[in-house]
Amino acid sequence: MTSPSRQKKGAFAFRPSLARLVTTKRLLARIVLFFEQLLPPLMPVLSVIAFYLCASWFGLFRSVPDWLRILLLIAFAAAFLVSLLPFRTLRWPKVAEADRMLEERNGLPHQPVTVQEDEPAFDTPFGRALWREHQTRMAEKIAALDAGLPRPDIAAHDRFALRAVPALLLVTAFGYSLSINGGSIRDALQAAPEPVVSDPAVRIDAWVTPPSYTGRAPVYLTADGSEQAPIGIPQFSGLTVRVSGGKTAEKVVFRKANGEAQDIAVQADTKPQQTAASGSDQQAAAPASQALVAQTHMMKLQENGALEVNGRRWSFDVLPDKAPEIAFDGLPKPSVNGALEIGFTVKDDYGVQEAHAEIVPLENDPTATPLYPLPEYRLDIPRRNARDAKGVTSRNLTEHPLAGKRVRITLVAKDAAGQTGRSPPHEMVLPSRPFNEPLAAAVAEERQVFALDTRKMPQAIALNEALTIRPEETIPKLTNYLLLESALARMRLAKSEDALKDTAQYLWEIALGMEDGDLSLAERKLREAQQKLADALDRNAPDAEIKKLMDELRKAMQDYMTELAQRMQNAPMQPNQNAQNILRQQDLERMMDQIENLARSGNRDAAQQMLSELQRMMNNLQAGRPQRGQQSQENSEARKQMDKLGEILRDQQKLMEQTFRLDQQLRDRMQRGETDMGENDPLLDEMNPGENGEPQDQQGQQGKEGEQPSDQMTAEQLREALKQLRAQQDALGKQLGELQKSLGEMGMKPGPGLGQAQREMEGAGRELGQGRGQPAVEGQGRALEALRQGARDMMNQMMQAQQGQQGQGPNGQVGQGDQNGRDPLGRPRRTQGPDFGDDVKVPDEIDVQRAREILDAIREKLGNNPPQEMERRYLERLLDIQ
Repeated sequence: MTSPSRQKKGAFAFRPSLARLVTTKRLLARIVLFFEQLLPPLMPVLSVIAFYLCASWFGLFRSVPDWLRILLLIAFAAAFLVSLLPFRTLRWPKVAEADRMLEERNGLPHQPVTVQEDEPAFDTPFGRALWREHQTRMAEKIAALDAGLPRPDIAAHDRFALRAVPALLLVTAFGYSLSINGGSIRDALQAAPEPVVSDPAVRIDAWVTPPSYTGRAPVYLTADGSEQAPIGIPQFSGLTVRVSGGKTAEKVVFRKANGEAQDIAVQADTKPQQTAASGSDQQAAAPASQALVAQTHMMKLQENGALEVNGRRWSFDVLPDKAPEIAFDGLPKPSVNGALEIGFTVKDDYGVQEAHAEIVPLENDPTATPLYPLPEYRLDIPRRNARDAKGVTSRNLTEHPLAGKRVRITLVAKDAAGQTGRSPPHEMVLPSRPFNEPLAAAVAEERQVFALDTRKMPQAIALNEALTIRPEETIPKLTNYLLLESALARMRLAKSEDALKDTAQYLWEIALGMEDGDLSLAERKLREAQQKLADALDRNAPDAEIKKLMDELRKAMQDYMTELAQRMQNAPMQPNQNAQNILRQQDLERMMDQIENLARSGNRDAAQQMLSELQRMMNNLQAGRPQRGQQSQENSEARKQMDKLGEILRDQQKLMEQTFRLDQQLRDRMQRGETDMGENDPLLDEMNPGENGEPQDQQGQQGKEGEQPSDQMTAEQLREALKQLRAQQDALGKQLGELQKSLGEMGMKPGPGLGQAQREMEGAGRELGQGRGQPAVEGQGRALEALRQGARDMMNQMMQAQQGQQGQGPNGQVGQGDQNGRDPLGRPRRTQGPDFGDDVKVPDEIDVQRAREILDAIREKLGNNPPQEMERRYLERLLDIQ
């Protein structure tokens, strides 16, 4: 009596959720029944696979002849096929079977699942209602049905528990496969290896020594060759095999990954361990002494492979040594004195050994005969943490003839294995020495002409002759004229390479002497002393040599600073040169003492880094050279505008404080209810400008000394005084507008801060005109902050303009120092132009709200009528009540 439309009968017809639940339970039950059918016939299949694995791991296939190995393989294949035959009887369980399984395993009486599909035998209204109620009650029990896990009852099919035999053998065989005699599952598919005869009398000592630059310890190989996994070792490691004992010489073979065998020859260390006899005794003792000879085999491991000796085998996984990587850290830039400063980053798996910059000219004539080779630029690589390093190197290449020419710079890094890495090239004009003396620049040009191509010596001679056509007008000093004449004679007589180099050096010294006098010679000696000390630190020189070189550096530094001081005294102070840019001798002495102490304590890396910083500092030190007239005039005009902005900022600060004081006094009068304190208003006279635009209090002193004029003013007078401050506020706004117009005429773009400050000033003026002090003070505070921001923008523009004129760094440092507004010793420097108070750690503006809260708290305490007279007077003094 089961209906074909099973899902629409009984309680399922009006409870769809229950119908979906029963459908899911039936599917799970059918899956469980299917696995109960599958597991019993699966046991023979798993047993055959387990027996095959046991035979492979026990080494059965490699120890039998090939014909027997093939026969065993066929037997296992046949057994596997036979074990698959019971799977033919598998079928998918029916729904009725799933229902019975659910009812039986859940212990449900009255068949609550199947009853939903049945119909009553007598179709009467009462019988139908009773049957529907019975179906509903049975359906409520279906929600807790559970199909459970498969119960295949394997014990009924294997009553003697033989299934444990292959399981135990499989575990045992797997453990045996990890030994040196264990087999592999591939042994059945490949021919058995040739038997290896191992001589127990032979002793083998083998080890691998990684290269020293890797910092890794040697790897000793076990005597029985029990390593199963390949041994990871760095590339170019040294393999050493020492064979001793036995009656014959053992053959040591390295088998590459492609199967090619390479014999490792005996290197040395073949020495008899006993003295050979003479005559017939020597012939008799030859075999014995041969057995006592120890032979050493050595080779470099460059690829994967295995070492085979006396029946033992060690596999190696060679880790390749990657080439180093190097790149620019920012763009190369010139320092103040023309030195080339290059920031770089290097990376290597075992550390970079050496790095340099390769500098080649872009315009290269292949037929030219240059007098000097390409410039050398060695990068300072830290010895510690050279695997991933970052640094900056500064070298002075202004003496090289390529200075001022367009070149291509490529960074090259080299590791200890000899591999090199190159950076993408960068093209730029190689920095040259800035000559302010036209005659010195002309002499340097003569030298550059024939130094780049010795065939152009006649052209250089013609340039020299042109300089001396009218010496009384172009060469004011007789000494310079005589030097040019002597240089001309040398240029005409120079034929050999040494003579040409001497002439080029002579011309360079003449140019430096015309430009800086003895200062250039002192600078060269200082640079040479720094380079000698850097080389000594790099090669770990002894302490005595370091001390000697430090003394030479101190003397060279003293001479240079002496010449620099004399130059600064003789030259007038320039707009971009003031006292803050001059280093003190004691600061340099302190740095050199630290370098020497670090070197003596063994921290050579820190000493070398500090020496590099000293070199950069001296390269960025401006030597007091006079500026061009146009540049000096531009700087002077810019400084005047900065001074005007500083005056506006100070006047605005004073006006804000005056507004705040009047506003607080007005609030005090209002809270105390005092509306009339006198008819005269001394402060009104102070606020009213006189004939010359100055306050009248400057024309005559009013009141008694130390007494504030506003203390005797009424609330109305105070309000009127606030209104009269608007004229001063409007005047400051007008001055700021004129300043912005002047900056635009100079080619400088006023920053947004100045425009914002002018708008805040106008707003504060309107508030003052209405006698409202609090909004005016807030607007004045915002105007002050905007003025400071505008001043900072002006400073940045001025420094960038000076950068373009003087060839300084991209961040616009003036004179000497880094880009962060500090001197080379890390100390904060004074700002250029007027001091806007940005570095002072005090509040920039009056916090009106906070001040009001404090005053209200004081008034509240004073209103409570303090019992002590001293406390009351103290609170009155805080409120400025007389």
